[in-house]
Amino acid sequence: MSVSVVLGSQWGDEGKGKLVDILSADIDVCARCAGGNNAGHTIVVPVNGVKKTFAFHLLPSGLVNPSCTGLIGSGVVVHVPSFFQELDALESQGLDCKGRLFVSDRAHLVFDFHQIVDGLKEVELGGSSIGTTRKGIGPAYSGKASRSGLRVHHLFDEETFAKKFRTLVEGRFKRYGHFEYDTEGEIQRYKALAERLRPYVVDSVVYLHSAISAGKKVLVEGANALMLDLDYGTYPFVTSSSTAIGGVCTGLGIPPKMIGHTIGVVKAYTTRVGGGPFPTEQLNDVGVHLQEVGREYGTTTGRRRRCGWLDLVVLKYSHMINGYDSFNLTKLDVLDKLPEIKVAVKYLVDGKELAGFPADLELLAKVEVEYVTLPGWESSIEEITTFDALPENCKKYIKFIEDFMKIPVKWIGVGPGRESMVTKD
Repeated sequence: MSVSVVLGSQWGDEGKGKLVDILSADIDVCARCAGGNNAGHTIVVPVNGVKKTFAFHLLPSGLVNPSCTGLIGSGVVVHVPSFFQELDALESQGLDCKGRLFVSDRAHLVFDFHQIVDGLKEVELGGSSIGTTRKGIGPAYSGKASRSGLRVHHLFDEETFAKKFRTLVEGRFKRYGHFEYDTEGEIQRYKALAERLRPYVVDSVVYLHSAISAGKKVLVEGANALMLDLDYGTYPFVTSSSTAIGGVCTGLGIPPKMIGHTIGVVKAYTTRVGGGPFPTEQLNDVGVHLQEVGREYGTTTGRRRRCGWLDLVVLKYSHMINGYDSFNLTKLDVLDKLPEIKVAVKYLVDGKELAGFPADLELLAKVEVEYVTLPGWESSIEEITTFDALPENCKKYIKFIEDFMKIPVKWIGVGPGRESMVTKD
């Protein structure tokens, strides 16, 4: 079982990229299984002795490590211009990705008209806007589900691609009215992009299984997080793909028995972007503190994230679905200056505890949250490198999470850099 998986356990933005970067030093293949360039991972690492910040959206974060190969799986939706824009940006910063980045020939394509439609759909929703990144992800997955999408392999049959592309665009014109879009110009543009993309395209099922058979270590980098899953998240305020453990199998074409270790990445508090009920949200000084000290602005959109206390009801629900073997607790240093810290442990409605996380958002909006209050440590942990050196109240906070969840916290993020990660035995 040489496949390990890193998944977001809350509403995303937990800091998965940093752990993936660290683990990829001992990994042969880092694979993306779902989502698109709506994801956003920021990694701070030294290159030739100089600290550099890399922003990943579509490409696997493991590429930061020169010995790791990146694979974009069949379950990902790919906007080819963004693929090259991101690749060019990484290489301009000194990251050589030549010969170690591949894309599944079965991955569906995102086009600019999908992005236009994404915006039109949000306008259509008006006050009940989902809050998408407007990267065209939803419309691309809609096309995939309705069996009208175009996949990477279609790019290499010019006549078929052009015919299908015109039909797709005409269908969007009929649905949304005639928006400004140069269909024939796009067809020509993709002729050139197809040739540039060709060296990166592989049969990812064969590629991945060959790597596993050869004894290579594979790390799957989840995008978004469980609470944004199309089936199990706070629907409809979710993304359009399966962000849970099941999406790993369907997005990469591997059976469950090949997955060895599943790591849940947990922010030491809770954040989310976009609309929808958020039980532990703090619209007060605590929320402002978390937002400002935690630099809670989206990597992809630049939007401010909504902030609140750590929600163990969410985490317990997330674990039921994903089955975490260990946790990476991130951004613990953001809590440094707080005199007390609250943790959500129950949802109550009319005085009765809910058995799980409710599907009905109207019910979710009514819940009363029961908290446990823990003492803060009111000192900086950013320079700490060992678990034993952490303040006692900080260790008690971690232990409370472990005891409640019955899952060990193995990695603890105490700052933004690669070196700011404490490993707990």
